[in-house]
This record gives sequence, C-alpha cells and structure tokens, in this order.
Amino acid sequence: MTSSESLPVAVIGAGPVGLAAAAHLLERGLEPVVFEAGPTVGAAIRQWGHIRVFSTWKYNLDAASVRLLERNGWEAPRPTALPYGAQIVSEYLEPLAATPELKDRIRTGSRVVAVSREGMDKGRSQGRESAPFLLRIEHDGGTVTEVLARAVIDTSGTWSTPAPLGSSGLAVPGEAEARAAGLITGPLPDVAGGGFAGRRTLVIGSGHSAANMVLDLARVARANPGTEVLWAIRAATPARAYGGGDTDQLPARGQARSPAPHRRRDWSRPGSWPASTRHPSTCTATP
Repeated sequence: MTSSESLPVAVIGAGPVGLAAAAHLLERGLEPVVFEAGPTVGAAIRQWGHIRVFSTWKYNLDAASVRLLERNGWEAPRPTALPYGAQIVSEYLEPLAATPELKDRIRTGSRVVAVSREGMDKGRSQGRESAPFLLRIEHDGGTVTEVLARAVIDTSGTWSTPAPLGSSGLAVPGEAEARAAGLITGPLPDVAGGGFAGRRTLVIGSGHSAANMVLDLARVARANPGTEVLWAIRAATPARAYGGGDTDQLPARGQARSPAPHRRRDWSRPGSWPASTRHPSTCTATP
C-alpha cells in the first residue's frame, strides 16, 4: 500500500475557498492538487457574475492567497469596494490561479465522482484510517482516472446541488418534473437578461438573495406590463430578509431594509402584506 506521507492533498473545487486552501497548504510545505469540474477556475461564480455581493473586498480576500499574489506583483482592489461576482473571478481568482506556484497544480475539466480509501471496500475497516484516499475523476472527453491523496478537502460548495423546495430536505411533489421542464431556474438568475418579462414568477426562500431577486423582478415588472411576481416563504414575515439597517455588520446588506415604503411596515399587523406576497402551503413554479 502507498505511503500517505509522499502524496498530495487533494482539493475539490477551484473557487475562492479551494484556491485559498491550496495557498495555505503551500505555506505549510504540503503539496496541493486542485480538481475543478468546470472549464475554468471560479466556474460557479461565473454563473452569478452579474451579482454584486454585500461584503466588501476586505472580506473576500484570503490572507495566504494575498501573500502569494503580492509576491508576484499583484495589487489588491480597494478594500471597501463591493465587487461583482465577475470581478472576484477576473481580479482575484484568475491572477491567483496563474501564479507560478499554483498554475501547474490545478486540473480543470476534472470532476471528482467518488472518494474512497485505497484497497478498502465497505466490509473492511482494519487499517482504513491509515490508507491513502483514492479519488475517481471524470475528465472532459470522457476519460476516467484515479488519484491517490493523503487528505481530501472538499470545497465544491452547493451551487450545483441546490436545496429541494420542500421541508425536511425533501423535494415537493412535481419538483423533479418542473426542473426537467425548465420551469425552475437555478439560484440568482440574471432576470434583466431576459426570459422573465410578461411571465408570472414565484421566488421561493426568505434569505437576502431571495429578497433581492424579488426587487430585481419588481423592476422588470414596472417596465413590462403583464409581469407578475410572487414570493413564497415559510416564516411568519419576511422582515429578516431585509438586513439589519444601520446596525448591520455589512452596510450594503443593511441598506436592503429601505427605501421601499411597504418594507417599513409593521409586518405583524393583519392586512399589512403587499399583494405580491403569499404564504402557500406548497411551493410550485409557474411559468
């Protein structure tokens, strides 16, 4: 059996966390190898590149990554600026991946489909903790390879595996069919880019992303008669989605509390709900 000490640490995902993990491993004298399913680094972020984040650059830069970049002549963006997803990729992830220290340690187009232990099946436990990890990888073009690693760091995230619409982590009846028919979009679609005007859209969720999606769709509705927006949440009110106002630790998120007049109402009073908000017992997507 292969000695784990001579093997690299496998990092799954080449987004901000994956590349930061690789930078930290290098600082500790460990050998990283990064596997990214997409064709480029930051593949998931590119899909919401049109979104400006609530957190400033200060909170989006990893210290070890910055040290690596600065050794290669990189200049950090203004720390108080609010970047778009596309800027996080172009101004941070791409330069980081292009450094001499990382560029040959990143494998794009390489999807990790299984992680096991070398020589260990389900019925064997003796010596499992000391056996190297074995990763099975599907590459673009259809080839499949296996790689041994001393440890595995999974930073693949949840972008490609969104939570089901139902409670208890389960899909609601008809959800799979609706997704297959294209009636349920992925999170954070570019609603201004087309496809939503003149249609009825149901936004599901009570987080800040959902609240901003409702506001974006409302702007589309104002410019396009016949567009209808519904918002389904489980909570008694959507108040927590609107940020913490002046006391919010992220000022840009706190600003989500205003200025729309209806969002400053006492949501606990009967009859205070705007007409575009509903509390259905089941959540379905309607074209």
